[in-house]
Amino acid sequence: MKIILSLCLILAFWVFAVLPSHAAIDKKGLMLLFTFEGAKGDIVSDLSGGKHDGMLKAKASVTTTAKYGKGALDITDQGSFMEVESFTELEEYKDNTYLFWIYFTAGSNGAWSQILVKLGGSDRSPGIWINPGSTGIHYRYDPGNQGCDQIGPNGEGGAYDLKTWYHIAGSKKAGELTFYCNAVERRKVAVPASHVQAKQSLFVGKSPGYRAATFIMDDLVVFNRALTAAEVTQVMDGALTAKAPVESLGKLASAWGDIKSY
Repeated sequence: MKIILSLCLILAFWVFAVLPSHAAIDKKGLMLLFTFEGAKGDIVSDLSGGKHDGMLKAKASVTTTAKYGKGALDITDQGSFMEVESFTELEEYKDNTYLFWIYFTAGSNGAWSQILVKLGGSDRSPGIWINPGSTGIHYRYDPGNQGCDQIGPNGEGGAYDLKTWYHIAGSKKAGELTFYCNAVERRKVAVPASHVQAKQSLFVGKSPGYRAATFIMDDLVVFNRALTAAEVTQVMDGALTAKAPVESLGKLASAWGDIKSY
């Protein structure tokens, strides 16, 4: 009887503490999915189904300092980057959503420093940097260099704390970009409905024009459609990766310890 009760408690804990974060999400338009659970040499697998793998370059590596699972992308050297070669869908999208977890390991260095860029005849398709004077995010599209200026976790003019995980999402629909931090909408801003695109790579970290910001990134996801606020929350909670956050696994282990002592 005691064993049955213990098993029921484990199941109940798992259902209520972990499963809600993995609600199903429509994968339509999913172009790239990197969980960074490991690398085969310098290759990081794209799990979207498109097989557009990333190539680790310079001192870029996979680290165990992760938000989800056991791996994340380490861009803690200003010359490091991961490159994803361009492909048709990545060259043609207009509406799009970029989502990722980011953990800044060092602050501003006095220069525009790249987090991510899709080159497309411009370095703003989109281009995502930190500002020279802070960790506030500069998220822009061309033509017109439109978007967020220095947006932090609570809105424009803010900055991100070091050694803290934040979930970032930029959802572009027609001529409007909605910026989310931790699945909370922080700004809607005008951007070009038809932005510049071309056959050039996606870079995470250092790009041909800018040094890298200093950060660790986990679960990079790219869609060629604008995700809703509810979908942003689902992605943040691991709906595409089916991985429980480390803190949830820790709670499960703690609960099991309590049950064993029952």
